[in-house]
Amino acid sequence: MAAMTNPLLAPSELPYQLPDFAHIRLAHVEPAFAEALARHDAEIAEICAQESPNWENTVEALELAGQDLTRVLAWFFNLQGTDATAEFDAVADRIVPQLSAHTDAIYQNAELYSRLRAVAVPDDEESRRLHELLVRRFVRRGADLDADGKARLAAINGRLSELSEQFGRNLLADTKRLAVRFSRDELAGLSEDQLDAFAADDGSGEYIVPLELPTTQSLQAELEDPAARRALFDASQQRGAESNVDIVVETVTLRQERAKLLGYDTHADYVIAEETAGTADAARALIADLAPAAAANAEAERKLAGELARSRGAELGGPDGPDGADWPYWAAQRRAEELNLDEAELRNYFPLWQVLEDGVFYAANLLYGITVTRRADLRGYRDDVQVWEVKEEDGTGLGLLLTDYSARETKRGGAWMSSFMDQSRLAGTAPVVVNVMSVNSELLTIDEVTTVFHEFGHALHGLLSNVRYPSLSGTNVPRDWVEFPSQINENYAFAPEIVRNYARHVDTGAPIPPALLESVRAARQFGQGFATAEYLSASAIDLEWHSLTHATPADIDAFEEDVLRRYHLDVPGLTPRYRSTWFNHIFAGGYSAGYYSYLWAEALDADGYDLVQEEGINRATGAKFRDAILARGAARDYTEAYTAFRGREKDTRPLLVRRGLEGTDFASNTGRA
Repeated sequence: MAAMTNPLLAPSELPYQLPDFAHIRLAHVEPAFAEALARHDAEIAEICAQESPNWENTVEALELAGQDLTRVLAWFFNLQGTDATAEFDAVADRIVPQLSAHTDAIYQNAELYSRLRAVAVPDDEESRRLHELLVRRFVRRGADLDADGKARLAAINGRLSELSEQFGRNLLADTKRLAVRFSRDELAGLSEDQLDAFAADDGSGEYIVPLELPTTQSLQAELEDPAARRALFDASQQRGAESNVDIVVETVTLRQERAKLLGYDTHADYVIAEETAGTADAARALIADLAPAAAANAEAERKLAGELARSRGAELGGPDGPDGADWPYWAAQRRAEELNLDEAELRNYFPLWQVLEDGVFYAANLLYGITVTRRADLRGYRDDVQVWEVKEEDGTGLGLLLTDYSARETKRGGAWMSSFMDQSRLAGTAPVVVNVMSVNSELLTIDEVTTVFHEFGHALHGLLSNVRYPSLSGTNVPRDWVEFPSQINENYAFAPEIVRNYARHVDTGAPIPPALLESVRAARQFGQGFATAEYLSASAIDLEWHSLTHATPADIDAFEEDVLRRYHLDVPGLTPRYRSTWFNHIFAGGYSAGYYSYLWAEALDADGYDLVQEEGINRATGAKFRDAILARGAARDYTEAYTAFRGREKDTRPLLVRRGLEGTDFASNTGRA
């Protein structure tokens, strides 16, 4: 295909360089990829050919190199995540190994590395920060290794890329295959709106319930039939049992080898050296300190749920309380009874687009003065993907937001934000970002409302970036920092001045009653023992896989059981939020040795939101957060950035209060902010 006719090989002429989705086809990807690789190679060669290295011809040239490749990969990987067809997978099989080899070749280019180290660095914070991070990145990608070491590292990286791709693919296939068929009677407890969403389109009169990414499925809290709850829970736990076991073992083994090759004791040490936690010991201490109290709280919650179940004549999986299939249901029943909360009725106050426009966007306007307006003239990559323009208060355009919320079989599980274009003053580019979820009904649950706010927090991190260099832009930051803006944004979902603007009944328009709203707030704090313990369990499994210094165990079940026992998280009836064979975050999602980061970031979020509560949800508070955190990306030391926002270093006590864990020793293990 000629370069002139390939829409991926030139910047889009649409506003903000939005990809021209109407004219891009999968067939464009491989020819564009091959040409973009060649162009990037030529750009690197030109940098290395300069007579004497300086900041402009080396560092800035490196930052600007590879824009064609970035454009191709952004289109491809974004669409593969949202519509993972066999055709997309086949292309990935061919280009991922080439991409891995190409990346390794750049970071192991001795001439380029030498020039990078030799340049005089401008005396401004962002340039000094960029140079420090670039040199560190080259070292961590093998620039200091000998020829044999570089060759082995390249082989490991190539194989890990293949394994990651295959793990995600296997998980998606299993998730689709294990979707559970039910009769209408078996789905007692669900609303008509939910039933409509699950109705099979094959004329059978049955209903097909897809699996969500976590172990415990949200419908377990609503289904009245114990057999239906168990069928859903059991299906969830079968994912990857046959297809991903060997991938887990090989991945862990190769990551361990790579870490040692690069001078680290473990993969966890290698990863967390670049995170705000600083050390793997700090991350492990976080889990170990919180685990006993979380487990005790979870066991107490289980006991209370069991007492309620027995009072209603229910048969339980064990003598002391419900098991993993029934626990969510009886916890929800207890919550409804104690808080007088009708989950089905509650959904009627949270229509998706109302939540988004009158809640999420409204909060952003109060805090940052920005407006978000639908651009019906711009096309997303599907008909049900909306395009929105984000502007400053004075009308200056900032960038574009795409929203893709509808569930479909080809969409990988979970929710996420990613970019089609990053902001950079050097490159002259503005951000184009996308929020992705999988909702089966446009009447949202409390958790789904929170997720919409969470993902838009990530979007704000990209949209409000204001840096010179592309690699420092937006969400290009450590994982235990990237979750801070998203998690603090969750708080606005049920803040009084926000929720009263959007929580209106879908049929009557009546605002949510104050008593019901108070129950919602109480419900969000309900069951924190279970929520914390299942999260810590998954985090412990992640960290222990990646803290191994010896041969990788082949028996995954035995390994996980040992981890949970050592961390005192072996709570009867409680299953980790993710187990290894469906743990997409760490084996296909880039969060290896980093799943702890959500809680680490929550410590920042809880402490930071205390300031918002003190000073109010207003432009002054928003400006402080925007200027110190959102606008800076990776252009500033993260501890300094947090201190600039908060006025001091972080305090962990608000997290402990929020989680009901005030009696732990976590406060002494703060690490770096």
